[in-house]
Amino acid sequence: MADEPQVRNAQDAGTTDPGDRIRHPVDETLPPLKMFTSGLQHVAAMYAGVVAPPLIVGAAVGLSGTELTFLTGASLFTAGLATFLQTLGVWKIGAKLPFVNGVTFAGVAPMLAIIDTTKDKADALPVIFGAIIVAGLLGFLAAPWFSRLVRFFPPVVTGTVITLIGISLLPVAFGWAQGPNPAADDYGSGKFLALAAVTLAIVLLLRRFTRGFLKQIAVLVGLVLGTLIAIPFGVTDFTPVTEADVVGFPSPFHFGAPQFALAAIISMCVVMLVSMTESTADMLALGEIVERPADEKTIAAGLRADTLGSAISPLFNGFMCSAFAQNVGLVAMTRIRSRFVVACGGGILVLMGLSPMMASLISVVPRPVLGGAGVVLFGSVAASGIQTLVKAGLEKDNNVLIVAVSLAVGIIPITKPDFYHAFPQTAQIILDSGISTGCVAAVLLNVVFNHFGRRADDDEVTAPMEPGDEISETRTAKAAHVH
Repeated sequence: MADEPQVRNAQDAGTTDPGDRIRHPVDETLPPLKMFTSGLQHVAAMYAGVVAPPLIVGAAVGLSGTELTFLTGASLFTAGLATFLQTLGVWKIGAKLPFVNGVTFAGVAPMLAIIDTTKDKADALPVIFGAIIVAGLLGFLAAPWFSRLVRFFPPVVTGTVITLIGISLLPVAFGWAQGPNPAADDYGSGKFLALAAVTLAIVLLLRRFTRGFLKQIAVLVGLVLGTLIAIPFGVTDFTPVTEADVVGFPSPFHFGAPQFALAAIISMCVVMLVSMTESTADMLALGEIVERPADEKTIAAGLRADTLGSAISPLFNGFMCSAFAQNVGLVAMTRIRSRFVVACGGGILVLMGLSPMMASLISVVPRPVLGGAGVVLFGSVAASGIQTLVKAGLEKDNNVLIVAVSLAVGIIPITKPDFYHAFPQTAQIILDSGISTGCVAAVLLNVVFNHFGRRADDDEVTAPMEPGDEISETRTAKAAHVH
């Protein structure tokens, strides 16, 4: 922060020679040791978020420990590549802001729906990869236009979708907490639930009573301590680590050539829209934090990096990539605004992806321990959505209706998994994803209520009805009192 007055003074003095201009903090390079430790902190803050999606999807497909390690390493490797694109930039690709990119949670529920509706599980990952490639390429082409359509994705829409992402993933955490094998006799036993509860307690205590770096890596520390506590219970398997190579490369299309199924493509295109919306919001927020506001050009370049990173990711067996919001908070907290620090973090991710042994460490963590940490991780996503909804103007009846109906539509597949059983299988891939259906509902309802045929009284603030209130008179009176 001390360099900001110098920047203003240089500008005030009329300096025009580019060589005399003081570099913006975003473009500064730090000493090597501080660069590395700060980059490592970014990796620690988002590590659990990067490895959780491949663990969820890999488990649903039925991958072995070795294959799960490979999939996790691929996600780390592709997250590093996407981070390079976003921070360093190539041509008109990359916002050149301190963004960390990784696997987006938004794609997990739709990918699980694709897996459930694929007869041969061996084809599930190729179908998912094919859909992500198409969605990424279409998103790359649409980036310049999407940056102009942000008005159709206000907080009432993005907040609803982010909330649904967290709600949709919480059942996964609950399943993990019950044990590794749903068919086992001890599934859901007190032993597994106790491990999950202890892990959750460790994370909460660290978040409450620590500060700085340790607080940021509370989830990671919780996973480590939970795993150590689980060893005497005989539920920790170190075989994946002992069998993993120290060095390895995520061979292209390891799980088979991509397959292109229309329903899966449509589902992942919806996810891409959600991801682009989240990234746009993150870019706007980060631009304010680092005092380099993100304009339309910056947003378009950032979206190109997201979408191109997503399109390339399946080549190395990775999933859809997006900006990580938790790292935006880390930039705000530390005030270290250099994009090269985050690029260093991307380098660490690439190196981790190139070491199967390092990537395999997460596969050692017992499912109940993951479940305890997942409650915090996935619940935080839902809470983030609620925070966004707080800014959405829920005092307006129109917005309340948008949120109410969209959440209801999105929660259907969670509370009634067989609700759409009578629909064609291809349609179920989309309908069984609460995130996809909730997003579509929120966008359409927002257009209907807040864009088409808008009347002057649409913005009236109306108080909640009390029992016995008359709709026509009492509510109008209360609205007038609020105004």
